[in-house]
Amino acid sequence: MPHEKILFALSLIAGLAAQAQAQDGAVAYQYGMDLDIARVVNITPVADVCGPTPVEMTYLDSKGVTHILQYSEFGTGCSN
Repeated sequence: MPHEKILFALSLIAGLAAQAQAQDGAVAYQYGMDLDIARVVNITPVADVCGPTPVEMTYLDSKGVTHILQYSEFGTGCSN
């Protein structure tokens, strides 16, 4: 009986995580991708770290469809 509750809880958590990832819908940028960016809607702030950090750009394509692109940008936390 306790194992069933644990399995149920784990499957519920996994389902919620998968749903959250699907709602975000971010696509990781790969070199050479053919991007149709008509208008940038939002770019997440760059983290205050010294090194590459993930950033997401939300944009509209030429047909008005919203996309989220994830890419790496160098953080703002380096002192030199």
